[in-house]
Amino acid sequence: MTHLAPLLIETSPLLPVRPPETVSMRTRDGVRLEADLYRPDAVGTWPVLLLRLACGRRTALTSHYAHPRWYAARGYVVVVQDMRGCGTSDGRFRPFENESEDGADAVAWAASLPGSSGVVALYGCGYAGMAALLTLAAAPRALRAVVPAFAGWDVFSDWAYEGGAFRLADAMGWALRSAAESARRVEDGTAHRILSDAARRLPLDDEIPSRPQALRDYARYTHYDDWLTMPVPGANWDALSPRAKLAEMPADVAVMQIGGWFDPRLAGTLDAHEALAGVSASRARAPLRLVVGPWTAAGPQEAPTLDALQLAWFDRALKGEGADRGEPVRLHDVEAGRWHDLPGIPAADTAFYLSSDGLATRQGGQLGLERAETAALDVVVHDPRGPVPAVGGHAVPESGRFDRAMVDRRPDVAVYTTPALTALLTLAGRVALDLWVEADAPSFDVSAVLSVLHPDGRVLPLTQGHARVEPGDPTRPLTIAMRGACATLAPGTALRLSVAGACFPAYPVNPGTGAEPGETRRVDAQPITLLIHSGPERPSRLRAPLPPGGAEASFGQDFASDSRSLGARGEGSRPDTRAGSTSPFAAATRQTSRL
Repeated sequence: MTHLAPLLIETSPLLPVRPPETVSMRTRDGVRLEADLYRPDAVGTWPVLLLRLACGRRTALTSHYAHPRWYAARGYVVVVQDMRGCGTSDGRFRPFENESEDGADAVAWAASLPGSSGVVALYGCGYAGMAALLTLAAAPRALRAVVPAFAGWDVFSDWAYEGGAFRLADAMGWALRSAAESARRVEDGTAHRILSDAARRLPLDDEIPSRPQALRDYARYTHYDDWLTMPVPGANWDALSPRAKLAEMPADVAVMQIGGWFDPRLAGTLDAHEALAGVSASRARAPLRLVVGPWTAAGPQEAPTLDALQLAWFDRALKGEGADRGEPVRLHDVEAGRWHDLPGIPAADTAFYLSSDGLATRQGGQLGLERAETAALDVVVHDPRGPVPAVGGHAVPESGRFDRAMVDRRPDVAVYTTPALTALLTLAGRVALDLWVEADAPSFDVSAVLSVLHPDGRVLPLTQGHARVEPGDPTRPLTIAMRGACATLAPGTALRLSVAGACFPAYPVNPGTGAEPGETRRVDAQPITLLIHSGPERPSRLRAPLPPGGAEASFGQDFASDSRSLGARGEGSRPDTRAGSTSPFAAATRQTSRL
């Protein structure tokens, strides 16, 4: 297993660090921004690491990163800055609106600070990571490296909506926390208490679940209504997004993106890497790297840490120390626990066709390499009084790799499973679902989860996707992007696709009327019947990234016609660990100590 722990080995003595200093700057429009400055207590100059925060600079994002003193002791000047309207900086915080210009001004200012060598790198996760990409779009002269983590690429599709569905729990939780901070800045104690309490326990049982009373009463403190009332992409969203601003990327900036398989913004992270790689393909430029680990939005829970990853990147890009090893893409295998180095993100190019006898919600259907010879219809009834819950995957608030076996046993979830594997099989890259589906309502939702079914009955998610179908949207088929995955499946395990009409509270319950979430009361929601087609004329299929011939070799010669779906909804046999691997990724996996 490649765990990259050697990144933490000290190669030079640590430097003493001065006590932090509070410093300030003015943006181009005169707004004062305050920061804490950490620098080595020694003679010399050092590269600058700039961390710009919306959550208050005093925290220094130590929930995800080492304290700035750790970096300063390793030969860096570290600047942790409150963004406009945050912490003790002046101005009003409006998400993503000023980060490109303010970030560029901050980079130029940081390059001139005492102890600076004149070159700057940006880092940060979540909002801070997205702000770093927006700063990159402004191309400040002193910027030499950027390491955004769990950031995304497009505000509309990575932060506010997914597949046309509002990201309810994710967007509401962040809006409540940022609104509470805005209330605190103006000493509105009542609003701060109400909003803070609501952020701890999301008020999803309000009359209008997507627009609870706390956010209606204190709308002046948050962007939430703006996002809720703009359900389609357009110019307003483009004005906030790196996707629309980074058509031309500075050639001398080294970019390493860090994503997590269970981070809500992973799809955008994958899109960003491919877009930036495409921009740079026609010309020489600084290196690009994508690292995707077994992480949620909460950050890494195991080695390598974000600090280990980006310190090596900064040392190489800013100091010229260390060699660039490995391929541009490094993916963590959530089943085998090792890392795979790849030249790019593999496409979803192997089809698994859905088939059943019409009882996929009872005894389960099948996934096979060939289309079923006869048509089948599975009926899924979504009842808004008890919507299918969000369990695991990237579905906030319970993101991660949690067993969803109980969810798959529900009568409102259709499952389709492959036969048990007879040899190791690695899938790594993009995943998508082409589903022939219709409903008895003008609007409906489809939630799809791809998991590994283990012989002991555990069902552990790999990736998922969600789509809201509006009146008139095409569903012949409905294509659902399911982000990406990397896993080596052991003999005895199987792949499982689960399809439902809800994933609450990650996304609002669809009332079936076509009404927007902010206008939908709990009493408005009605049961919705989904019809899932499969067979020769309506070939619903899962597309997964597998090596050529890997599926046939790993499932056995009778895979296409085998209807004995592993355990259907129960258990299978134990794996035969003596079987060999069909994965071409094993040869590409490098036991390297540095990225």
